Amino acid sequence: MSDSQFTHLDAEGRPHMVDVAPKAVTARSAVARSVVQLDAAVIDKLEQEDFHTKKGPVFHTAVLAGIMAAKKTSDLIPLCHPLGLDNCSVDIRLTENREIEILCTARLTAKTGVEMEALTGASVAALTIYDMCKSFSQNIVIRETRLLRKTGGKSDYEAT
Repeated sequence: MSDSQFTHLDAEGRPHMVDVAPKAVTARSAVARSVVQLDAAVIDKLEQEDFHTKKGPVFHTAVLAGIMAAKKTSDLIPLCHPLGLDNCSVDIRLTENREIEILCTARLTAKTGVEMEALTGASVAALTIYDMCKSFSQNIVIRETRLLRKTGGKSDYEAT
């Protein structure tokens, strides 16, 4: 298969799960990032030691949601291999630009990578922040969800 073909399509163009059987088991990791922009008044609330809502502390709840989502990625994304993650972490912080930065890191030793798990974790953590803050403002933007780096497998990647 050439690099110009979609890996999840067979020779006839039909969807299929990538066969990872011939691949080597290696240590793999991926880090994904999402950024959430909120009104200044909402950021002010969040700066008060992880502001509590009826659903609980915003950042703690988002961390749990992100980890849970990363673990369930194959249930959400068609044709993703179900993976038993060795580790997953979600770190959330307010940046100096008063935005929320979410980093999701996923790790495992397997025949396939964890990019989708890291991206799913960062995305769902961002969506959870949106859900928990929308009663204060609907002027919320989730942006810049992207893979920052991956290691293991055929090649490593670092975003520029």
